[in-house]
Amino acid sequence: MTATTPEQPRIPRPPATVTALRQAVAQIAPAALPAFTRELDQAADQARQGSDLAPLQRFTTQWAVYVEIQRRPAVADRFRALEDLAASGDAAEARRAAAELGRILDETQAALSRARR
Repeated sequence: MTATTPEQPRIPRPPATVTALRQAVAQIAPAALPAFTRELDQAADQARQGSDLAPLQRFTTQWAVYVEIQRRPAVADRFRALEDLAASGDAAEARRAAAELGRILDETQAALSRARR
């Protein structure tokens, strides 16, 4: 199963803003909120230190991809299963799982890019 499988999303796609992504994470993956906050703080610190918005842009891109995957139950379930396989399977199984994880991430990023146009 890939990220292009049609299904009913849990929530509408939020805009890639910190506030909207935080609300989406709180709604569909509340256990991830501490990581969201910690990574936001790190990105903000890096942005301040370097006088550069790139860390915040990477943060919002990363979390927009996470939310896009999590808002689609079948994709989120498959992603978690593949992560487990990549971490605990034999070498060949781990490579196959990693390749599929990469495809899901690529397809998700492409869908988000198309949505922004």
